[in-house]
Amino acid sequence: MIVDVIIPAFNEENAVGLVVKDIPKKLVRNIVVVDNNSSDRTAEVARTEGAVVVREHHQGYGAACLKGIATLMDFSPRPDVVVFLDADYSDHPEEMGSLLAPIESGSAELVIGSRALGKREKGAMMPQQIFGNWLATRLMRVLYRAKFTDLGPFRAITSTALETIEMKDRDFGWTVEMQVKTLKKNIAVAEVPVSYRKRRGVSKITGTIQGTAMAGYKIITTIFKYA
Repeated sequence: MIVDVIIPAFNEENAVGLVVKDIPKKLVRNIVVVDNNSSDRTAEVARTEGAVVVREHHQGYGAACLKGIATLMDFSPRPDVVVFLDADYSDHPEEMGSLLAPIESGSAELVIGSRALGKREKGAMMPQQIFGNWLATRLMRVLYRAKFTDLGPFRAITSTALETIEMKDRDFGWTVEMQVKTLKKNIAVAEVPVSYRKRRGVSKITGTIQGTAMAGYKIITTIFKYA
């Protein structure tokens, strides 16, 4: 099973190298770091640790992820599975094997790493994140009969499923769009517990009132958009 990794990154020079270093190299073929207009040494640090670095000039989490996908689809052969994780070192890359297990067994094509089910360091998630995840997953339960507990960024999806759902979102609605579209397409999904720690540096989203409000609005509207 060929596994490639996408790491969207914006000004994460103090964390991205740690993320790349902790990824189990025996499990993955390529690690693609998408530099989303960083003004620091993010690209240099990632490249030094052995990652393939590409640049996405359009600012946005989803835009960076889409750039990463486009890059992987040019590889030969294409990956069987794509893993996404953040560049802030809040996820534990060494837990990637657990994330891939349901795909390897054939029981799921999308696996979400759930911070709600796993061990979460105190203060790793802001109160607004916890409430936002609760609200979003509750809405998906009501509208789609989904049993998600989290919108966690640490996730794995087969390339086949990724092509089927045709991701479009270029900013804050990315994670929930993926989950909702897999439900709409009757693609098998699963969750596994993952650990979560305090990120390195300040969040560009939950670290500001404006970022939190914009992300919350986009997530909620995306859930209703596909209902």
